[in-house]
Amino acid sequence: MRIVIIEFMSLDGVVQAPGGPEEDTDGGFAHGGWSHPFFDPEVTGGAFDDAMSGAEALLFGRRTWQTMAAAWPGRTDDPFADRMNAIPKYVVSQTLGDDELTWNNTTRIPGDEAVAHLRKLRETEGGDLVLMGSPTLARTLLSEGLADELRLIVMPVILGGGKSIFPADGALRTFELVSTVTSDAGVNVCVYRPVG
Repeated sequence: MRIVIIEFMSLDGVVQAPGGPEEDTDGGFAHGGWSHPFFDPEVTGGAFDDAMSGAEALLFGRRTWQTMAAAWPGRTDDPFADRMNAIPKYVVSQTLGDDELTWNNTTRIPGDEAVAHLRKLRETEGGDLVLMGSPTLARTLLSEGLADELRLIVMPVILGGGKSIFPADGALRTFELVSTVTSDAGVNVCVYRPVG
């Protein structure tokens, strides 16, 4: 399986709370919902449709999974929602109990076993394991060399601080640009793959 990370991102590399004001206010973050003015169904929505078309399973950190699990199961008569609800899901968490895994087809990966478990998943045959949001987990995947593709939906806004997916460990990591599409709103959907 390939691990694909897809993220809404500001020009200054922030991925925190693109969906709404109460999504993630850690650190006093006050710009939740910043992605909405730049979203369009064709380019931005198309990036997620494209990622989902190759997905065999979804991967989340606890906080993102809880946000998604609260939002998606109630959506019906929408092919994207149907796919989100039906596809297998993995959540990395040390604290969630199995009785809390209310979103169907969810399997918990204990946080202290995540890297080893994801290495094994990556070695199995299959489609993509797609990570949405989950900046702490995305950062871990990048620092461990476990990300096979980055799909960054870069929006023309600077947020001045917030959570990032990029490791701050001083290591050099090179990627190649595979494709880019620009929306009328100035959003760049960039697909990168690691070199070497």
